[in-house]
Amino acid sequence: MVTVKALKSLVISGREVLPLVEGGKGISVSNGESSGAWAAAGGVGTFSGVNADSFDDNGQAIAQIYYGKTRRERHEELIAYSIRGGIQQARIAHEVANGRGRIHMNVLWEMAAAERILHGVLEGAKGLIHGVTCGAGMPYKIAEICAEYGVYYYPIVSSARAFRALWKRAYHKFSELLGGVVYEDPWLAGGHNGLSNSEDPEKPEPPFPRVHELRQQMREFGLADTPIFMAGGVWRLDEWEDWIDNPELGPIAFQFGTRPLLTKESPISDAWKKRLLTLKKGDVYLNRFSPTGFYSSGVKNEFLNDLTRRSERQVAYTVEPVGEHSVAFSVGPRGRTVYLAPHDKEHAERWVAEGYTEAMRTPDSTLVFVTPASAEQIRTDQIDCMGCLSACGFSNWSQGESGTTGKKADPRSFCIQKTLQGISHSDEIDHNLMFAGHNAYRFGSDPFYADGFVPTVGQLIERLQTGA
Repeated sequence: MVTVKALKSLVISGREVLPLVEGGKGISVSNGESSGAWAAAGGVGTFSGVNADSFDDNGQAIAQIYYGKTRRERHEELIAYSIRGGIQQARIAHEVANGRGRIHMNVLWEMAAAERILHGVLEGAKGLIHGVTCGAGMPYKIAEICAEYGVYYYPIVSSARAFRALWKRAYHKFSELLGGVVYEDPWLAGGHNGLSNSEDPEKPEPPFPRVHELRQQMREFGLADTPIFMAGGVWRLDEWEDWIDNPELGPIAFQFGTRPLLTKESPISDAWKKRLLTLKKGDVYLNRFSPTGFYSSGVKNEFLNDLTRRSERQVAYTVEPVGEHSVAFSVGPRGRTVYLAPHDKEHAERWVAEGYTEAMRTPDSTLVFVTPASAEQIRTDQIDCMGCLSACGFSNWSQGESGTTGKKADPRSFCIQKTLQGISHSDEIDHNLMFAGHNAYRFGSDPFYADGFVPTVGQLIERLQTGA
């Protein structure tokens, strides 16, 4: 076995711990049990504060069912579920950790009512949460909120430029509680990715120059000793040996998001765990179907295949004949006329003949063709929206006063709350979104997982310290 430099402990959230961090993952995918176990092994455990599970007096998970008749009413129900769940998961993590390691909570800035939920959880779980990681947007206010409760904050960024903007606008006022900066590789991380419009999703850039640039920026701000968490694409530490004790990079911790999925304490289903062991290179890919508008990385399955095929059955249209859009075409039960290019009309007629008879309008003046059953499900999901995001492209919900983004609801996307609740609380993995990092295919070839071996979190952390 290849040996790796001995890992030196780092001070993270006020305590010396192993520089091994559990990445916080989505709805109920990293929870109090998994994060508590990670902390108990001497590292930094991170539970998800995104619509976390809560439990009744008998210890049974409470189904997040919505009774409100309006989106705004359901939005308020979701906030209440989120706060209650976050507090309970923090308590579980604290008990499991038994005084060891550190416990962090991960939230998404683009999730619904992020500020209200943070206040609610941090107030209700005082002393139990040592740090908050936050990405998926530009979380300017995370510093001020955490400072109110004496909790460290850890912004997730994918470039030095993003951190500079956050520091200049807000973080310089709360520098003493900036526990670290999470650099998340936008090409390799699982879940939502921070690719900017100037970056090519097909042309990944190596992380070292980007993290080095981030460290240089941090040094300008007097943050030479503030840890950087390397996240996204981290599998085994002997592949990162040149990062350890490297004076150019300063103190580095390593964040693991994908490998903790396959542990005894991981709350994902056995079906999901077995699927991870069968993945091949390329089975995880970047796509832009998320209603957040961000790129995201997910496992190719029937869920993503359906979204891909749906977008391929798409043509541009106009409501009046303009340029090449000269051929009339009838859509909807009322047979309203729109105008297509001649070659697009041929495609549309073929799709209709194949049973994709419903032409649904998108915000981009295109039509997507789906079956009547699919159209009905899409509309039902849009109507049932509970406002889980600050703004949703799929349903056109917005948490602002108007309650809408002002754009058409987009049938090319999906209800992210529905599918993430679905995959985290059932064995249905083919027809739900399955987030994973791009190295997930390595489960199948890594000898540590031979014969379907599933380690405990403690065994995984022991393994990581050997470099493998």
